Amino acid sequence: MISVVFTMMAVGLLLGFVGAGGSGFIIAILTVVFGFPIHMALGTALSAMVFSSLSGAISHYREGNAVLRTGLIVGGAGVIGAWFGSRFSVILPEDQLKYMTSGMLMLSGLALWLRMYLVSRRRTVDGAAQLSSGTRFWLLSCCVGIVTGLLSGMFGIGSTPFIQIGLMMLLGMSVRLAAGTTMLVIIPIALGGGVGYFSLGNLNIELTVQVTAGVMLGAYIGAKFTKRAPTLFLKTAMVLVPIAGGMVLLL
Repeated sequence: MISVVFTMMAVGLLLGFVGAGGSGFIIAILTVVFGFPIHMALGTALSAMVFSSLSGAISHYREGNAVLRTGLIVGGAGVIGAWFGSRFSVILPEDQLKYMTSGMLMLSGLALWLRMYLVSRRRTVDGAAQLSSGTRFWLLSCCVGIVTGLLSGMFGIGSTPFIQIGLMMLLGMSVRLAAGTTMLVIIPIALGGGVGYFSLGNLNIELTVQVTAGVMLGAYIGAKFTKRAPTLFLKTAMVLVPIAGGMVLLL
């Protein structure tokens, strides 16, 4: 118990410092270092994200950086995708799922780089026209939610870069609003996936509490030092963290 909490505190320090979600890194540590089954690690990482995303979502909403209606619709569709994703996950053999999760973590790192590239090109800026109603809005919102929910449920990742890219490119949302709304979307997706894993007996409540406590405490402390790091270093670290988690899973 103590070793898990303190290890997750160290992980949280890193994640809080670079501003990364880090669920993939948590999965890698739980499976490779502590020897937990991959399915249990996925369920634990997803459940921990519910609490780690909640405070950020509340903060973004209070600052006006999140669109509540869109977040609820995308997140509601994401619950369905995450629940089914957890069902698909348990069908896969552990070794196969481990390699697939590793690949998805590396892909999420590349997706995060793409998100940064889109921001730097300023293809979506504050004040840009965005979809907020109509049949097309509902179809695209549900599509983003279900697809990212499936990815989260199957591989235990937050799908943050995929959600943000979907909100910006498909719904025309600004960079600022996409970042805040994504935090709202992650909560129901993580909850749906966590419930799915729990119903299948792949969620250890005690382990989830230990991981959540360690990561949240470490992330809170780590975030205090973020302003001291160069921007280029932070951006590079955000991309490399999920890729590193994927590489650790291959050990």
